[in-house]
Amino acid sequence: MPKGVVILVTGDGKGKTTSALGQVFRALGHGWKVCFLQFIKGERPTGEKRLARRLGKQLFFKPLGKGFTWEGELAGHIEAGLEAWQFAKERVMSDQYDLVVLDELTFLVRYKIIPEREVLELIKERPQRLNLLITGRRAAKSLVDACDIVSEIRAVKYPQDQPARKGIEY
Repeated sequence: MPKGVVILVTGDGKGKTTSALGQVFRALGHGWKVCFLQFIKGERPTGEKRLARRLGKQLFFKPLGKGFTWEGELAGHIEAGLEAWQFAKERVMSDQYDLVVLDELTFLVRYKIIPEREVLELIKERPQRLNLLITGRRAAKSLVDACDIVSEIRAVKYPQDQPARKGIEY
C-alpha cells in the first residue's frame, strides 16, 4: 500500500467535522476501514453517530472526552482528554485502519491538555500506510508544517446566536 497522507482541516469556520465526514464517506466507498474519534463533541445524539452504528465493522466511531471544553469543571476535562489521547494513540498505532480521524484534536493542544510535540511524534511514528485526518480550530504552525494537506475553513457568515439545528450542526 502506498504511503498515507496526513490531512489537517482547521480554521474558525463551520464545517471541519463535516469535511472530515465527507472524506470518511469517500474512504468507506473504497472499502477502507475507518476509525473516527471525536475529542470534544460529547454524547449528543448526532446524525453521524446514528449512521455509524449502521455501518458495522467498516467504521469505528467513538466520541471521547466530556463534551465541550467550556462546560463543567476543567479538571474532569483534563483527565478525560488525557484518557482520550491515550485511546487515540493506541488506535493510530494499531495498524488496523486505513484512515483515522482525530476530530477536534487541536483543542487538546490549545488548552495544553496534551503537548504539541506528542501530536507531532504520533504523525511521524504512525504506520506509514495510515492516512490521518486531524480537525480543529487554530492549529499550531508546527502542525500545519507536519501535514501533507492543509485546508482552512474561514467563517464568512454563521449565526452563532441561534440554537444548533438537527441535520445541520449535529
